[in-house]
Order: sequence, then structure tokens, then C-alpha cells
Amino acid sequence: MSDFALELAGLEKVYNRGKPSEVAVLRGATLEVRRGEVVALVAPSGAGKSTLLHIAGLLDTPDRGSVALNGRNMVGLTDRARTEARRDQVGFIYQFHHLLPEFSALENVVIPQLADGKAAPEAEARAMNLLRLVGVGERAAHRPAALSGGEQQRVAFCRAMANEPKLLLADEPTGNLDPGTSEQVFAALMALVRDTGLSALIATHNLELAARMDRIVRLDQGRVVAS
Repeated sequence: MSDFALELAGLEKVYNRGKPSEVAVLRGATLEVRRGEVVALVAPSGAGKSTLLHIAGLLDTPDRGSVALNGRNMVGLTDRARTEARRDQVGFIYQFHHLLPEFSALENVVIPQLADGKAAPEAEARAMNLLRLVGVGERAAHRPAALSGGEQQRVAFCRAMANEPKLLLADEPTGNLDPGTSEQVFAALMALVRDTGLSALIATHNLELAARMDRIVRLDQGRVVAS
């Protein structure tokens, strides 16, 4: 078994290739995330953080380079195989929570598990445990509109963890929150990650939060460099 949850090697990604507006976003980006490691990805807006995360999470494909999850090369897989790998191995958290507004907090965490074939009682029990871990168990029956921004994002964390991924990818997960709420939500995220022992790659502008992760890397002119 590989020591790495994520291995990115020589990633290149160019948008509008061959046109006057061509933009080379990634230029040989290479990064490894060990099992159980939490890595901060820091770079200014437009530097390619989201592109790198989308490729790492199999939502996009590189023009060149390789992506491996838990030692398995993901390049060249069929769309179905990529979808299954993404569903089974990767959890995503975005800057905006993207919760389903017509469902309760509990139901938002249950639904991904039902889609993965888990029985309803088991899915509900796991969802409730996750919500309690991040301090919103008492809000389980509320719909997103009745939750604060910080509560909504905590529910989004739980949804990302619902199917027990091996790798968590987060794109500015506290970017829409005020400083006080950001601190609370980040603490909840880190507690959840540490409690479950998974690996995480978290893009953030917040250097204070980044410093509390295991390691910081930066995107510089399309390459990943140590900080």
C-alpha cells in the first residue's frame, strides 16, 4: 500500500490552447500528500489553486502529468471509473456550502450515503455522529436557511465526510466567514480531520490558519514549491 493518499506529478494545464488568450495555469506541478497529513496550499487568486484541486479530485484532467490516489494511477480511467474513485475516495469542501435548501442538515449528510448504497438507519446514525463532532448536532433538523453561515459550513464538512473518503480537498473553506466564525469553523474542520485520520489538502489565503497545518506549500508560476 502506498504511503501517499495523493500523488501529483508533472501536472500541466493550459486553457485556450493555441489562442491569443492562452493561459498556462499549471507548469509541471508536483505534490505528494502522505496518509494522515494535512497540507495547506497557499497562493493568490488566479494562481491555479482551484485547477489543481479539481485535477486532484478527478473533476478535471491535466494536459500532461499523472494523478494517483492511494497508489492507484487515475490517468486514463474511463469516466465511470473516475466517478467511482471520486465517490469512494475523495471529499470536497468549497467556499460556499452548496447545501440542498429543501433538506435538513441531517438529510444533507444522509443523502450521499444513500446514493452510495448505505441503508437509511446506518446513514442517519453516521450523519448524526458527524454533526455532533462539529458541534451542530442540536441543529440537525433545521434546513440550511435556518442555520448561520458557520453552521452551514460545518454541515458541508460533514457531508464531505459522509462516505468516509481517504482524501479531503477544501477550496477556501472559511473564505466566506468573518474572522471569529472562521476560527471556530476551522477548529471544527481540523478536529474532524484529526479524529478520522484522513489526509487533507486545504487551499487558503489565511496564513494564520495555514500555519496550524502540518505543512505549507505554495503555487508559484504554475509549480508547487515548499514554503
